[in-house]
Amino acid sequence: MRRPGQNLPGPSSVESAPPSAGVGSGALFAVGAYLIWGLLPIYFLALAPSSAFEIVAWRVIFSLVFCAVLITAVRRWRSFGSVFREPRLILVMGVAGVLIYVNWQTYVLATTSGQVVEASLGYFINPIVTILLGVFLLHEKLRVAQWVALGISGVAVVVLAVGYGAPPWIALILAFSFGLYGLVKKQVGPRIDAVNGLTLESLWLVPIVVVQLCVVGATTGITFGHGDPWHTAALVGAGVVTAVPLLLFASASKRLPLTYMGFIQYLTPIMQFIIGVFLLGEPMPPERLAGFALVWLALIILSVDLLRQARRNRRGDGLRIANDIRTAHSENTLET
Repeated sequence: MRRPGQNLPGPSSVESAPPSAGVGSGALFAVGAYLIWGLLPIYFLALAPSSAFEIVAWRVIFSLVFCAVLITAVRRWRSFGSVFREPRLILVMGVAGVLIYVNWQTYVLATTSGQVVEASLGYFINPIVTILLGVFLLHEKLRVAQWVALGISGVAVVVLAVGYGAPPWIALILAFSFGLYGLVKKQVGPRIDAVNGLTLESLWLVPIVVVQLCVVGATTGITFGHGDPWHTAALVGAGVVTAVPLLLFASASKRLPLTYMGFIQYLTPIMQFIIGVFLLGEPMPPERLAGFALVWLALIILSVDLLRQARRNRRGDGLRIANDIRTAHSENTLET
């Protein structure tokens, strides 16, 4: 005969689980990634007189070099080679490479042409675009608050289009290219890690950026290696500042709940907005400010909805645990 309560869950399974030891380091990784991304406008502006097309080309090439050094350091070439046994995975990573190339090129063009504020708008509306893609491509169902946020963001785009005299193309291209990139990466999931993924994406892009460098060399001229050594080193560093935040982000994603990541991600566009308006002095007329205000309102609604849903999920988990305890107690009582 078993003792009463022998199969009851212990206190650790009833009480809220204590924060994982990895949450603190995960938060540091996430903040580090988004801080680097937020400071990139200053970094790219410091690469003048290099053109946006030359910057992106070296960014791709030296990202590949950095990843190759990293794979060599951790002795993971066998793991990388195993990727080539999956042709479909290689093709999917090629699509991801094209999407991130469009994102990088648009972003650097915006930064070097004095449109950092509009670039920040792209990353403000990226969560909204991600929801939109989920509805139309994955047939996901939205809650009322999410529909309200989508409606407000649509009005914001109209307000900004009226203010600009044209749709905010830079922001829309950035938001949709990165949203689609995330969607593609989600399809491969754990089948490829961050380092192998970035390496494969960079390999796909090398032929494109080599042609790009040839065109730059034949027109405006290559600046790499033809001036200040610090400038050349900074162009090499463009690969490092591309790869490092992606690796930090991957590490943070494994340690932090999605809710935390959702809030920390706003650090990047906030920093870009501050840099564009207060450091670079980009104009912020009333109609643009009104458009941004509507986007921020939509994000507040999404954030509140995300918190409420997280609380509901926790309450649901608590109720399931309580039911399990009652069931186990009843079974033990009967057996006793």
